[in-house]
Order: sequence, then structure tokens, then C-alpha cells
Amino acid sequence: MISTLRRGLLILLAALPLMANAVAAPSAHELIQDTTTRLLADLAANKEKYKQSPKDFYDALNGIVGPVVDADGISRSIMTVKYSRKATPEQMQRFQENFKRSLMQFYGNALLEYNNQGITVSPAKDESGTRTSVDMQVKGSSGSIYPVSYTLEKINGEWKVRNVIINGINIGKLFRDQFTDAMQRNGNDLDKTIDNWAGEVAKAKDVTDKAAVKPVQ
Repeated sequence: MISTLRRGLLILLAALPLMANAVAAPSAHELIQDTTTRLLADLAANKEKYKQSPKDFYDALNGIVGPVVDADGISRSIMTVKYSRKATPEQMQRFQENFKRSLMQFYGNALLEYNNQGITVSPAKDESGTRTSVDMQVKGSSGSIYPVSYTLEKINGEWKVRNVIINGINIGKLFRDQFTDAMQRNGNDLDKTIDNWAGEVAKAKDVTDKAAVKPVQ
């Protein structure tokens, strides 16, 4: 009897990793809602600390947001096939890191000034395919509403963010256009464009900041 119980326990322990993997992945709507909730909660609890230590903030931001973003897919989309097919694995990795770091830096700073006036995630849409979107409304300090829409794709059974539209500005397209322009200005020097990508993100932030002064209502 004891031997049978022992064997049963061993089988159960061996199966636990498989059971864990079998748990349904969150829906696209749940993913955005949960990530937003965790991000705002962390920001509320640590805002003063983060203002004194930006690196801690960027690390926390990357830890919460990073796992839900398809960094590889976004990077290749920004480069477009024309340039990504010529890039080495090292260049692609370096661009991903520069892209994420600069994005966290420039857009993360805006979060430190946000006082949680109100963020509402819209009801879930059809998620039966491999691509969907999740809409959000962000209330500004003046009470104005700014629409945000996340585009997500299902990769290996899990939803990942591939693009975002902020108040009508398609960020993916904006970055693609800027990458192409930067490559032309840099004489098609891929390394130079990658190394100076933070400056391109800063330009993109200027565009989205201007869009943010024109609320929907």
C-alpha cells in the first residue's frame, strides 16, 4: 500500500510541470488589464523611490511590461525586411536592447508624472484568431480622454503586444518611417542607426506628445 502511494506521489510530482503548462494562457484582454493594474500598483507604491533612482524604475518597468511585448517581432517590423534580412544576430539583439531601453526611458518618464487620474480597459473583442486589439482610455489631468489601442498577436499560444496606437498615432509605423529615414541619413550604416536609435525615439516622443494635446473629448 505504501509502495503504491509512493509511486502515485512520484507520478503526481512528475506531472506538475505539465499541469502548469496546461493552464490556459490569459486572454489578450486579461493580459492588458493585468499588466496595467500591476504597473500602476507598482508605480503608486514606489513613485518617490523611482524619481530618485530612474534605473530602478526602468528595470521594474521592463520586468512588468517586457514579458508581454514581442520585442523580436517589433524590432524586425521597424527595420522592415529590407534591413532586417541584412542584419546579423548581434545587430538584431543590440537593436532590440537599444529599442527597449530608450522606449522605457522616454515614455517611462511620462509615467512618473501620471497621478492615476483614470485608465479604463474596454470590453474584450473577438480573440478567436491569431490577431486582435485591446482598447484603453486614459484620462488626463484636465479630464480629457486619450484613446490607446494595443495590437496583439498570438505567438506559441500566448498573446504578445506587437503595436500600439496612441491618440491616432500609429507608433509602429512612426518608428518604421524613422528607421528608414535614419538609414538614409546615415548612408545605410546599420550600426550607426542602431547606436543612435535613442535619438529617434526622442523624436517619436515629440510627435506623440503633440498628439496628446489634442484629446478626443
